[in-house]
Amino acid sequence: MEPAVEGDAEMRGGPDPEMAATMGFSGFGKKARTFDLEAMFEQTRRTAVERSRKVLEAREREEEERAEKDLRSSCTSSSPSASDARGTGTASTQRGKVWSESENSSDEELTGPSKQSPTSVHDPAEDTDDEDDDFIGPPLPPGFKDSDDDYDDDAEEEDNNPVKKIPDSHEITLQHGTKAVSALGLDPSGARLITGGYDYDVKFWDFAGMDASLQAFRSLQPCECHQIRSLQYSSTGDVILVVSGNSQAKVLDRDGFPVMECIKGDQYIVDMTNTKGHTAMLNSGCWHPKIKEEFLTCSNDGTVRTWDINNEKKHKTIFKPRSSQGKRAIPTSCTYSRDGKLIAAGCQDGSIQIWDRNMTVHTKFHCRQAHAPGTDTSCLTFSYDGIVLASRGGDNTLKLWDIRQLKEPLNSAERLPSFFPMTDCCFSPDDKILVTGTSVKRGGGSGKLCFFYRETLQKLYEIEVTDASVVRSLWHPKLNQIMVGTGNGLAKVYYDPVKSQRGAKLCVVKTKRKERPAETLTQDYIITPHALPMFREPRQRSTRKQLEKDRLDPVKSHKPEPPVAGPGRGGRVGTHGGTLSSYIVKNIALDKTDDSNPREAILRHAKEAEENPYWISPAYAKTQPKAVFAEVEPEDDETDKPEWKKRKI
Repeated sequence: MEPAVEGDAEMRGGPDPEMAATMGFSGFGKKARTFDLEAMFEQTRRTAVERSRKVLEAREREEEERAEKDLRSSCTSSSPSASDARGTGTASTQRGKVWSESENSSDEELTGPSKQSPTSVHDPAEDTDDEDDDFIGPPLPPGFKDSDDDYDDDAEEEDNNPVKKIPDSHEITLQHGTKAVSALGLDPSGARLITGGYDYDVKFWDFAGMDASLQAFRSLQPCECHQIRSLQYSSTGDVILVVSGNSQAKVLDRDGFPVMECIKGDQYIVDMTNTKGHTAMLNSGCWHPKIKEEFLTCSNDGTVRTWDINNEKKHKTIFKPRSSQGKRAIPTSCTYSRDGKLIAAGCQDGSIQIWDRNMTVHTKFHCRQAHAPGTDTSCLTFSYDGIVLASRGGDNTLKLWDIRQLKEPLNSAERLPSFFPMTDCCFSPDDKILVTGTSVKRGGGSGKLCFFYRETLQKLYEIEVTDASVVRSLWHPKLNQIMVGTGNGLAKVYYDPVKSQRGAKLCVVKTKRKERPAETLTQDYIITPHALPMFREPRQRSTRKQLEKDRLDPVKSHKPEPPVAGPGRGGRVGTHGGTLSSYIVKNIALDKTDDSNPREAILRHAKEAEENPYWISPAYAKTQPKAVFAEVEPEDDETDKPEWKKRKI
């Protein structure tokens, strides 16, 4: 039955070299090949018969050799004739048996190797050799090697050459935006990637949910108009820490909804210990590796603070870096050790200061001249063994430190340009390689991802990523994939189809989803009541008549108003002058006073009103008494009156 099994393996096709060359996935999506099963079974049967004959011939030769050895030994112990007769009989007997077995196998068309003859006797050592030499089934294909041997050879080769461990054979590019990708975060399981940039956006990428189009499933601006400085998933992967250019860090859940926001401190208090939060721009932040509710932030206010996700009203503890003169030092990067017992901060004065998490006053380790003063130490990261600390300085260097002897660096690499305050570095999963990126000016070449050997900081390998700076780099230990954020808005993922797990391998094999006709947006027709035929106004056949009517309409034709004649009316000033003041000056001299007696002007209508009453008299005709007016006496001559009786005028 083994040849049949091998035939099934041949029917399945075996490993495709093109498929292996294109990460093992290019075969998906193609039509299945058609197989001629009868021809395959016939080929398998012939191969099995041929293999059986070869095995029988080898056994026959071995038996002949043993017979000759027995013959020689019998010759030394007994007479030559008897030994010859016995040897000849034994040899002929065994040859006859082998020949009969071969004839039976050829007549019955053996589909496997024949059983070993019970008359043949072997030593145990020879049995082991035969078992190693004999194979069951058809011959192996040319160039085939045992998988165990290949694995051992590859492991030895990787140990001798660390470059073989770098998963850079394939890459995918995620388009975040047009500005620099200043933050990268990958959850512990490696299922989701988040990117943040100078364009204030945070985008969520799901490797299992993406297809070959590589589109983000969510984009948001959690901090409005502030650049994103750092993004990191917690140790459990259920919440995300967002550190931006403002003074308040935020915590989001996996889907981007806000969970908490740190409080802002009082900027008018001198002693930062008495404030509840940061009062200046944040620089960096990270989660505690063991406690999922605690995270760390550092700010330009000269403090490093720890927070509890359940208490957003006040920080948990505060650390204040100091310079050698005792003055305030601004921390530009901060991190926890792998066990969470130490807190390290890199400061603008070039120092690296490390505290015990439970002792906030004095530093446990410190180095005053780790990097050049006045430069931003953009990243601090601990190795997986917790002994070595790597620092990426703004003085274009990468240094390794032993935290037990922090006076001098173990090794240093120079000429690594860094133009961004968040250029970082990271260790490989096996803790033997250190990775960082380099910055370039526009048109100054390609940004590179450099790999250094941890023991000596010698450059092992470099990848030219793109024609912009490499800002962020992240080597995930579970996926064994490298994420890179660049200065032109790209997020690249490097992986190897053999060495890497999941991650980008899940989305590249999915074809782009075709748009269904029902999902395509069509132009909707807007139907109004007057657009219906029964309500539609009849269209003018001739536009000339309509234009003539519009010309007669002063509103439609926009006919200008005629000039004002006379003094002016309707709030418009006449032609006397262009301004109101000129009009008033010209009309000051006009005398429009009425010199007539107002009483006479009214009484001249009295006769007509009395003869034809219309307004008041009819209403009071029956009730109004007759008017009695005083009679005017003629004026007396006052010349005869005494002076005291005369009217004084």
